[in-house]
Amino acid sequence: MKTNQERWYIYLAECKDKSLYCGITNNIVKRFWQHNGIKAGGAKYTKGRRPVTLLAYHSVADKSQALLLEITLKKLPKQKKLAFLLGLQQQAQL
Repeated sequence: MKTNQERWYIYLAECKDKSLYCGITNNIVKRFWQHNGIKAGGAKYTKGRRPVTLLAYHSVADKSQALLLEITLKKLPKQKKLAFLLGLQQQAQL
C-alpha cells in the first residue's frame, strides 16, 4: 500500500467570495498553505480570493485517477460539485 505522501487527492475549496475551486495535489496541507499565501505557489485564481477554505477532499491511488476525477468535477454545476465529492468521501469511509 502507498503511503500518504505517495497518494493523490482531489479537493474542493471555497474562496472568500464563495466561489469554488477544484484541484489535485499529492500534499494537501502544503497546497492549502500555497493557496492562502503562507508558502510560495498556489493558483492564480485563489490569490485574489483569500482566504481559501478546504470543503472536501478524496484520496486516490495515483495522479491519473485524480486528473480524471478533477475533469468530471469541473463539469458539474456548483451545487453538485460538493455533493459529488462528499459522496466519494462517504463511500471511502464505508
